[in-house]
Amino acid sequence: MTDPLIIKGIEFKSRLWVGTGKYKNFEETARAIEASGTDVVTVAVRRVNIIDRSQENLLDYIDPKKYKILPNTAGCYTVEDALRYARLAREAGVSDMIKLEVIGDEKTLFPDVCGLLKATEILAKEGFIVLPYTNDDPITAKRLVDAGAAAVMPLGAPIGSGLGIRNPYNIKIILETVDVPVIVDAGVGTASDVAIAMELGCDAVLVNTAIAGAKDPIMMAEALKHACIAGRLAYKAGRIPKKLYASASSPIEGMLI
Repeated sequence: MTDPLIIKGIEFKSRLWVGTGKYKNFEETARAIEASGTDVVTVAVRRVNIIDRSQENLLDYIDPKKYKILPNTAGCYTVEDALRYARLAREAGVSDMIKLEVIGDEKTLFPDVCGLLKATEILAKEGFIVLPYTNDDPITAKRLVDAGAAAVMPLGAPIGSGLGIRNPYNIKIILETVDVPVIVDAGVGTASDVAIAMELGCDAVLVNTAIAGAKDPIMMAEALKHACIAGRLAYKAGRIPKKLYASASSPIEGMLI
């Protein structure tokens, strides 16, 4: 990418961010991360060992000089749990950035909006760079920014569903509503979903299951890398308007007959 993403003064070279869950092993995780071209890797503080360095550790496979580690509070269903794991990650020296999740429903994994707003406000006041995972509601996105969010991460579809961007119009309204980066998080299934998100004008896309669950995770990671670049370039280039009727590419006016 020739135009880096900047959040709170931190520069991100890649607009494709990747997760680290659901892989066969740490070796496959590392290979997929490399193939994706990302410089942002998110890890679940609650589910992945990144704190006890005496045990096998995901961070042994991810070079912190090459990648920005983004801890997340996946699996937290209460504000108190989310706050605890965010603070643990910072105390362990992982990062001041946190991908904040407060889950409200075990089946859909949709966010608990009330809890998310409360946790965002508390962590922002404590100096965290808060990136909350939220639904695709523009009002919620605006309130999260008002609460101190450095970016908003609306879902494209339920986590792990692979359904793609189900409501591009809501994503577009969020982009027009907030003045912080918008990062699509959850629901991506394949390369075209990444391209669509970037063509809408989103600042980045976070992907996990689409890579880890693919028949060939390494190949899928590379495919998503190219889709992200293509989508961003297409957005910056500016697509032609959609029209109901045809418009000749080579009009006959002025042609010699």
